[in-house]
Amino acid sequence: MFGYIRVAKPEMRIKEYDMYKAVYCSLCRKLNKEYGFISKFALNYDFTFTALLELSLNNNFSGTAKKKCTCNPFKKCNYCVDDKAFDLSAAALIILSFNKFSDDINDEKGIKKLAAFILKLLFSKAHKKAADKYPEIEKIATRYIKEQTICERNKNCSLDDAAEPSSEMLSTLLPMCAREEKDKKVLSYLGRLLGRYIYLLDCLVDRRKDIKNGTFNPIKAMDEKEAIEKIKTQLYIVINEAEKSFELLSVLRFKNILGNLIYVGLEDTMNMEITRMEKIK
Repeated sequence: MFGYIRVAKPEMRIKEYDMYKAVYCSLCRKLNKEYGFISKFALNYDFTFTALLELSLNNNFSGTAKKKCTCNPFKKCNYCVDDKAFDLSAAALIILSFNKFSDDINDEKGIKKLAAFILKLLFSKAHKKAADKYPEIEKIATRYIKEQTICERNKNCSLDDAAEPSSEMLSTLLPMCAREEKDKKVLSYLGRLLGRYIYLLDCLVDRRKDIKNGTFNPIKAMDEKEAIEKIKTQLYIVINEAEKSFELLSVLRFKNILGNLIYVGLEDTMNMEITRMEKIK
């Protein structure tokens, strides 16, 4: 997960953005409580989305309250009163981050490889605790890394094949956020779409770096203009399908926030990342 599932802040009402921030801060606080201070450095918006999904689809929201910020003791933040809904997202974040560090050790060079090695050591205790608590997520993450590695070692791996492990991983993980069987089915498909979205966008963003480092990227052989057009076309298809899937969920609360993420945030993030990439020569 790379933090690409983000809201479009300018399109949100103040109270909705404050609630979104409360979910983000609650996940941060949960990480600190369960897995220690270092775990907060893995926090990203993708898992704020999964926490928000769980709060939206189940009757486990007890409101918010102001408490001291875990990063800045002189600041107060809004937090969700009941943090049980953050167990899954916090554990998934730790497990997937740990496995990503292992993958980076194999893929990166120099200082980035050393950083990944150090982070893996620092997260080892937190990872064991999360994996013991959620062995099913550990299996999902391990399978994801294994399948991604196999694909990347295959010189003939296509873009669709390369995106499949990420799609499969989120297709299995997201249904864990729901209790109702019909919502689980919808989330399985939505997870597949979002996994593909994340992989395709990251593939494009990392294209130049992968060419420079000689690492795997299925669009490396294309020229940049062709790569951008191909990925944008596929991302628009994914976004359109994600919008249709979202409409089938039995959302109990925070529908406007989730709607912002799906209807506006996905396209907004795509355009922002592509624009940033194009500006860097």
